[in-house]
Amino acid sequence: MEQVSDRDIAPQAQELAQTIDVTDAQQIEQYAVGIQSKIADFSDGVLANVRNKDAGYAGTMMTNLLGVIRGARVDELSPSALINRIPLVGKIFNSFRNFISRYEKIEVQIDRICANLEKTRMDLLKDIGLFDIMFDHNREYFRELEIYIAAGELKVKELNDTVIPELKRRAEASSDPMISQQMNDMVQMTNRFEKKVHDLKLSKTISTQMAPQIRLVQNNDRILVDKIQTSILNTIPLWKNQIIIAMGIFKQAGALKLQQEVDKTTNELLLKNSQMLKETTASVVSMGERGIVEIETLKKVNADLIATLEETISIQEKGKAARRSAEQELIKIESELKNKLVEIKTGVRKPAAY
Repeated sequence: MEQVSDRDIAPQAQELAQTIDVTDAQQIEQYAVGIQSKIADFSDGVLANVRNKDAGYAGTMMTNLLGVIRGARVDELSPSALINRIPLVGKIFNSFRNFISRYEKIEVQIDRICANLEKTRMDLLKDIGLFDIMFDHNREYFRELEIYIAAGELKVKELNDTVIPELKRRAEASSDPMISQQMNDMVQMTNRFEKKVHDLKLSKTISTQMAPQIRLVQNNDRILVDKIQTSILNTIPLWKNQIIIAMGIFKQAGALKLQQEVDKTTNELLLKNSQMLKETTASVVSMGERGIVEIETLKKVNADLIATLEETISIQEKGKAARRSAEQELIKIESELKNKLVEIKTGVRKPAAY
């Protein structure tokens, strides 16, 4: 995620900090809520895209394509099949004609699958563009969060360094318990606002994690686009060309040289087509079986997210404990102050509590 320099956000953060009024509970409650809502909606959008992405659709079409290709049963033109039929020359040519007829039907199915693959490729290209937009939006949210966090930290520093010490000085110098209460209220509101700023930092972390996740899904789409395009432009035309070559070779066998040419031609056909089917089958099956994301990557991302959540919970628990301890101290301080004020007014010194 591209970082925003302090120099870039300082003027905006200072201007925003001046508008913050921690005594206005509604304002503190709504501080940066709009940005956090955008992050939440944005996260839901990304997750919906990942959930709805039918990554197996292209693989299923490739598997169907492989099944159609195998349905051509080129092995029927193999030497063993032809040798067994040599005494029945008419049946050999009938078998060839049947093969051509079956191939013509299969070609229609292949063209239909190719059209679906092309449609899928175009949809994936649209998704790639959408993820670019989502990435830019996420970057904008991140920058806005930086400004709100910086403004909040400036305000918290001002309250802790100036406002609260001044109220404390006034409370110590005055016998009015309401001034002490005012100081205590300011401490509590500052603490609430400080926790609000901490929540914004959590939102910033979510935005930071979202950037690589978007790029990961986008890159997976690019891989699928490349594989589909390779199949459409290279693998399928190569298969068709090899079938045409195989049929051409078969037609060259003359009736007078049937015995000689059958062995030679069918051996060449078997070698070429078996190699082609081996390579094509391995590529298609490998593509169909391969996941779009390595399981180790998902495990690492999941572990990191869990660790982040656990750490956040731990920090929050510590914060709660610290605030409870601070509240007890404030009660003790207020009691001591009241006792001292009573002592000053009555002139009766209370025995120290042990």
